[in-house]
Amino acid sequence: MLNLNRQPGAQPQPQQPPVPAQPHPAPHAAAPPQAQLPGSGYVSPIPVRRAHLGHALASEWTKIKSVRSTVWTLGVMIVLVVGIGALTGLGISASGTDLSGASPLGFGMFGMLLGLMCVITLGVLCVSSEYGTGMIRTTLTACPSRARVLAAKAIVFFLLSFVVTAVTSAVVALILSGMLGGQGGAEPSGTDWFKATVGVSLYVAVLGLLALAVGALLRHSAGAITIMIGLVLLPLVLAMFMMAESLSDLREWLFEYSIPNQLGTMYSNTVTMSGPSGWEPLWIMAGVTAVVLGGAFVALNQRDV
Repeated sequence: MLNLNRQPGAQPQPQQPPVPAQPHPAPHAAAPPQAQLPGSGYVSPIPVRRAHLGHALASEWTKIKSVRSTVWTLGVMIVLVVGIGALTGLGISASGTDLSGASPLGFGMFGMLLGLMCVITLGVLCVSSEYGTGMIRTTLTACPSRARVLAAKAIVFFLLSFVVTAVTSAVVALILSGMLGGQGGAEPSGTDWFKATVGVSLYVAVLGLLALAVGALLRHSAGAITIMIGLVLLPLVLAMFMMAESLSDLREWLFEYSIPNQLGTMYSNTVTMSGPSGWEPLWIMAGVTAVVLGGAFVALNQRDV
């Protein structure tokens, strides 16, 4: 464009094109936190907290409640214990059998004897399934303290199995007491109720803890479950086929200390008239479990994954 107001004789000057306005520089963003300070090592911007047993317990609780094996084993256990207990009470009530002073709570033993197989299976799977899937490497990488990992597994499993068994056995005791109350049975005392619910639940939970320890030692689900089922049933089966007189002492000992007879002692419904009595079966099982669980701690610390 030409300038029309120029002086006469002056050379026309081309008009400079408008210069676009320069954008104002954006304000500087806040500087990120310095991850590395001069003269010092790396400092993580994420707060680091020291891990303790509570973190391991939270991790094991998350795992045990999120796997299907927990729901299936405990669900089948509840169905077996409550179902067989109710059917037993219904059958005895319908037949009109005179209990002759026997405690009606003792008939809950039949369902619990089958239900403890489910608790044993869950105890083994709490440890051995992680070895089967390779999850144990992740677990021990996140928590290098192997004793803490096994302790957390044992605590979470024991509390879960105890609570579920206590609620289930209490339901069965109420059913049997209501059905068989007027058939000549003895009125259960407070001690009988406590042993048939809390005592039995402690015994079953400790037996499941023994299965967990065996699973930690063997690191194989099928092998550990087979050994535990054999431990529960084999002494009683062997004693039934020992007919020779020379084996009478061994046969009597197997009857007295077999797990079905010890469970019956907790229900005051024993197979034999001798052997452990009162709370002795619980102390025997607790001692055996403490020894095997101690061996599992030692083996887990010494072996590689």
